[in-house]
Amino acid sequence: MELDARKTTILDAIIRTYLKTGEPVGSRTISKYTDLNLSSATIRNEMSDLEEMGYIIQPHTSAGRIPTDKAYRLYVDRLVEKKTEQVTAVNSLMIARTNRMEGILKQVVRMLAANTNYTAMLSAPSYKQNKVKFIQLSKLSPRQLLTVVVIDGNIVKNHLIDLAEEITEEQVLKLNLLLNTRFNGLTLSDINLGLISNVKEEAGMHSEIVSEVLDTIAEVIRAETDENMQIYTSGANNIFKYPELSDSERASRLISTLEEKETLADFINADEEEAQDDNGIRVYIGDESPVESMKDCSVVTATYELGDGLQGTIGIIGPKRMDYEHVMNSLKTVKATLSDIFGKADSGSVPEGTESEDS
Repeated sequence: MELDARKTTILDAIIRTYLKTGEPVGSRTISKYTDLNLSSATIRNEMSDLEEMGYIIQPHTSAGRIPTDKAYRLYVDRLVEKKTEQVTAVNSLMIARTNRMEGILKQVVRMLAANTNYTAMLSAPSYKQNKVKFIQLSKLSPRQLLTVVVIDGNIVKNHLIDLAEEITEEQVLKLNLLLNTRFNGLTLSDINLGLISNVKEEAGMHSEIVSEVLDTIAEVIRAETDENMQIYTSGANNIFKYPELSDSERASRLISTLEEKETLADFINADEEEAQDDNGIRVYIGDESPVESMKDCSVVTATYELGDGLQGTIGIIGPKRMDYEHVMNSLKTVKATLSDIFGKADSGSVPEGTESEDS
């Protein structure tokens, strides 16, 4: 006999029902839970075949059937196969979304550079709200602790703390309870000065340990953000349209900066820490820029948000005499456009690296 689609559906119903109830399953019960529209007599015949094939047994006369080990094996194998197919489908969807997002972001940054006649940069959206999952202090010696910090995504950072005074196991235990009680589930932005002050006060003579743990939390979150940051640039050649920027030394420094992911990532991270006005627009004029090679320029930036902590930065780099009103309006338009295109549900990550799309 062959385990055809009908037998498979009936067997699946028997297994699921038995897993739920723990009671032998009869034909009448199966007829209520399948979409085959079969009579109880037909189901009984199919169940007899399944029993003959070794998939179900009847524990005693007049009772229903229960699955055998062979049935469980088939059920688990099919479940694993189904889950594998689902994972493959999700991965394919995420790749498609990633490719779609990457293509759109490249188009947006090119459009922005062409529309303003300046240089444009755009960081792909990434999660800015990584939460602390776990903190563990372990005593290595009377004057040395190992700190383990885990954030969302099971990203782990280890750090050694040298102590001025000896610490006991009981004190380490109390610090673990304090740190996990107060910091678990918080993002870096949630950990404000008031909270830090309170925790240090509770830690008493071990307040410096709290400071080192906080430094480790900040380091691991920022490192994870930097590592995954994807930055696109366009319009570097527009620099040469402005005499005050186009001499060989200044232009060379600026173009080199646009090609360096690490420098741009540092700028974007510093920019995100700046206070934002109601429009989310920041303007850096000359020496206000945190990047040395941009101190002869003006830089206007904005943060776009796709929901659930997913954020990216858009920036325009040009001469100090740039058309600020036009640039600000362009950034606002791009912010709205990106939110409309992707929305909260259509987000994905993009591969590591820096893309240059100069026109």
